[in-house]
Amino acid sequence: MAVNMLCKNCGKNIATTHIKHTIGGKTEELHLCANCAAELGITAFQSFDISDLWGSLFGDNTAKVQARTNEARCEGCNLTFSEIAKSGKAGCPQCYARFYDKLLPSLQRIHGKSQHVGKIPGPAGEKAMKANHIKSLKEELAAAVKDQNFERAAELRDEINTLEKGDPSNE
Repeated sequence: MAVNMLCKNCGKNIATTHIKHTIGGKTEELHLCANCAAELGITAFQSFDISDLWGSLFGDNTAKVQARTNEARCEGCNLTFSEIAKSGKAGCPQCYARFYDKLLPSLQRIHGKSQHVGKIPGPAGEKAMKANHIKSLKEELAAAVKDQNFERAAELRDEINTLEKGDPSNE
């Protein structure tokens, strides 16, 4: 038979949020009602620092807990950028759009690029590689024209035309 626990914060309502945290072999448990959990800024699947939570329960409503509730959140998963940075994991695909400017430097540092360049299967990969090659040739052509290097521009134009016509001798 399950025993209903009272909220450790208000002592009135039944606890519906149960948090267990182990630090240095010592396990601490916290049982809160939905209202107290919401007031403390705790939402489902949210990461937090348990020391901040314990302090806020005993009258020390720290600025860190308050800042957590005011920080911009992802519309998809409700995570903040600081929570993503702390865990090292985005909560959902919308996080990348919401925190793009903050995530971009880290993605470039970790992966060396900011765009996905993974594998493409079979014939689709060959077409994509050809399209990327043509795109880079066109960029090089524009630079050659800008620099008034017309001989190189003519070579690039001819190579692009050959690739676009599908001449197998030059693929």
